[in-house]
Formats: sequence, C-alpha cells, structure tokens
Amino acid sequence: METNQTMKKILALIAIVIVSYNGFSQEDDTETTRSNVQEFTPSKLLSKGQWDIKVFSGLYTQTDQTDEGNTSGKIPRQTFFTNTNEIFTGVSDNSRVNVGLIFQVRSNSLAGQGALDVFSFEDNGNDRRAGIATVAPSIRVQPFASVSNFSFTSSFYIPVFKDQADTVPNDNVFSYLDFRSFAWETKFFFDKTFGSNKWQVFTEIDFKYNFGEAASEADEDQNTSERFANNSANLPFIAFLSYFPSSKSTIFINGQQAFLLDLGNRFSQNSTAFGFGGKYQLTEALNVEASINKIVRGNNFQGLGQTFSIGLRALL
Repeated sequence: METNQTMKKILALIAIVIVSYNGFSQEDDTETTRSNVQEFTPSKLLSKGQWDIKVFSGLYTQTDQTDEGNTSGKIPRQTFFTNTNEIFTGVSDNSRVNVGLIFQVRSNSLAGQGALDVFSFEDNGNDRRAGIATVAPSIRVQPFASVSNFSFTSSFYIPVFKDQADTVPNDNVFSYLDFRSFAWETKFFFDKTFGSNKWQVFTEIDFKYNFGEAASEADEDQNTSERFANNSANLPFIAFLSYFPSSKSTIFINGQQAFLLDLGNRFSQNSTAFGFGGKYQLTEALNVEASINKIVRGNNFQGLGQTFSIGLRALL
C-alpha cells in the first residue's frame, strides 16, 4: 500500500513538472546549430546507431554527521570514491528507445583515513574497501512523441562484489563498499531551454527500490552495514539551472532534496544539497564536466560532506 501511494505521488509530480515547464517559455531556438553540451541533456535520446559513452567520477568526503535527529557532530573522516561508466546506443528508427549498460567501481577509506587514501584501491575487508561494485542493464525511453524533452531511464543493479562479514568485527568501523542488494532504479528527466538558447532548466526525479532482507536478518558471514538500506526506496528530487556563455560551454547551479523511505527495514533518512559546476565541449564528439556539491542538512545519521566530481562524455 505504501509503495503504491509513493508511485502515485511520483507520477503526479512528473505531470506537474511537465505542464509547468511547457508553459515556462514558448520561445523557438534562434540558432540552427546547437552543440552537444546544449542538445544532449539526459532527457535527449540517441538516434539509431549513435553511441553515448560516459565516464563520471565523484569523490565524497565527510567529517560531520547528524545524530538520530538533525543535530550535527564530528566523526572520523570517511571518503567514498565512485567511478560510474555508462554505455548507451540508439536502437529504434524513431530515436525513442536506447539500451545500455552501467557499471560502477568504488573505493572507500573509513575510520579517519585521509581523503586521498581511496586512490590506493585497497580492500582489507574493514576500513578500506574497493572493487567493481555493480553492473546494471538499462533502457532509456521517450514515452511521448510530442514531448521530446521528457524521457526516463530504467536500470536493474546487480551487486557483483564478494559478500562477506567485516574482517574486524566490533571495532566500531562502518565497513562498507556499496549497497548489498539488487536494486531497480527509474530516473525521470525533463528540460526546457529558453532565453534564445542561453538558459536551461533541467529536472530529475528518481525512484530506486533496494531489495533484500533487513540488516538484522543477515547471517554471520554477511556484512550488515551494507544492508542498512535494504527493503527501502531512494527518492531524490533534483533541479539544475544552466547558463550558456557560448554554444560550447555552460555553467550551472543545482539543488537536491533526497529521501530514503522506510518500506519495512525501520530506517529512513533525508538530506538537502546544493552545488555548482560547468561543462565544456572539447571536440565535436567529446565534452568534459566538473562540479562540487555540499550536503547542507540531513536527518538520522546523515553525512554532511561534499562531493567533487569530474566526467568525460563521448557522443559518437
């Protein structure tokens, strides 16, 4: 019942976003040629035979965390490095269906180690974890031919790292590589360009359900800390406002409100983050992006750190 109500709220929000932004601006593009930075937002799908290859890396580090409420306090530094690789191609004649694969490599340093220690990619089963974490077959769809700037991506994440208990139990180290569960995630995208192609609003609503048993039900040879979010849903709402100084570059600000919803595991969180960044088209096929995000508030053992990201994208 709770899941059905959540999905109804998501669909209602999507409908509101589409109606609102379609009325935001009715200006036609004044430029006949738009760069990949302007044209290929996540809302835009590929033509048949076209390829989209993206390598995106983010380093999140934190020394502050809330208690079970909203009060923040100091903790030993924790750093989480995530390398996400996406490969998609167009498969439909009408450019409305893409298929692809996502895989992630992670490296984490915990218990007060330096932020750059993640680049050792060492895994000792305790305060340093590293490895290929998940793979996810994915599909992108533009459901409405009349709304070319609305699409969704649906992915099924499969954990491929070894399932094992913390090698040093009861040492107060939150040993963690990634969620130890299968997960289904669907991301809804919508964007609107206005102001003679100088401005763009981009919105994203995600729904990710983490399957699996609760941490309290894990066996002795399983890592309970990698199961804290099992049987729950991640629900972030994200908005970007971009400005294009030129056809090949953009700068943006963004905000995010995220929720981890309790669907039976008796654990929930929420957080608010803001950030800024930019993109630049290096060649006709390749563009680069960089950004910084800061979590400014949270609830229930939510980290209050910052993320430094850089990415490369090739459209072939």
